[in-house]
Amino acid sequence: MTSLPAEMTAIAIRLPGGPEVLVPEPRPLPQLRSGEILIKVAAAGVNRPDVMQRKGLYPPPPGAPDIPGLELAGVVVAIGEGVTRWSASDHVTALVSGGGYATYCIAHESHALPIPAGLSEIEAAGVPETFFTVWSNLFDRAGLRNGETVLVHGGTSGIGTTAIQLAKAFGARVVATAGSDEKCEACRKLGADYAINYKTQDFVAETKSATDGKGANVVLDIVGGDYIERNYEAAAVDGRILQIAFQGTPKATVDFRRLMLKRLTHTGSTLRARPVPEKAAIARAIETNVWPLLAAGRVKPVIFRTFPLAEAAAAHALMESSTHVGKIVLTV
Repeated sequence: MTSLPAEMTAIAIRLPGGPEVLVPEPRPLPQLRSGEILIKVAAAGVNRPDVMQRKGLYPPPPGAPDIPGLELAGVVVAIGEGVTRWSASDHVTALVSGGGYATYCIAHESHALPIPAGLSEIEAAGVPETFFTVWSNLFDRAGLRNGETVLVHGGTSGIGTTAIQLAKAFGARVVATAGSDEKCEACRKLGADYAINYKTQDFVAETKSATDGKGANVVLDIVGGDYIERNYEAAAVDGRILQIAFQGTPKATVDFRRLMLKRLTHTGSTLRARPVPEKAAIARAIETNVWPLLAAGRVKPVIFRTFPLAEAAAAHALMESSTHVGKIVLTV
């Protein structure tokens, strides 16, 4: 095996601000601890939490690098004490708590998975953050079942394109919202049964219309704000509402009587700060239930555009324009 360099290139956040604060700089190679693997990064996914971190609104959890990037794919080049599953030269994709925007990154061995057959490293880099999030929420927390209806907000986001495909693969009906007729068509191509242009249509009325007045059994929301009360209106009796992000405000004035009358469950979660064993359990569930679907081509990460690592600022500018469908990926 070739010897490792003492330094790597990483994307630093110079100070909180716009995309232009992202700059490449040399950093020392990170040091392995027990149970960890060092990955030479081939590609890294770009996600909304990275944008929030860049703005100073989402600090990394204790012990995580200050370098952004929550998912990547590449080659294992070194392993820490106690690592049993991986060896140098294994090709993996991994969920990380930070550090993905770099030429090398450390991951916990239990948060890495083999790149599914038929996927490129670029495609594999766009899997962990969204697939871990969608699986743990739609299936672990909400228990989405065959024949139920799920309302997916932001249907063309990385989360949305993943949620549509996974929900359909497990037999659910999907209603998706998006901000243009073109994006609604993209949702339908991914498998959504109904797509609602939230700029010209009322998603509450349209969801009820699509479900014979019953409403959605599960709602996956990345918006917050006034959507919270409207989600209660759009939900079916015994509906489950999953709050996983806030693109609007995290505060809302809500009439909670509907929560009581419909016996709704409104739950929320974040992924990044969850303990190692919890993320490891999600990884095992995904490898069992989702990896065969990826290998068979039944679900696939939707890659909208790639940028070289040094152009992370341009990737963030594109993400904030919200003109993309699916994932934006940095290549190394």
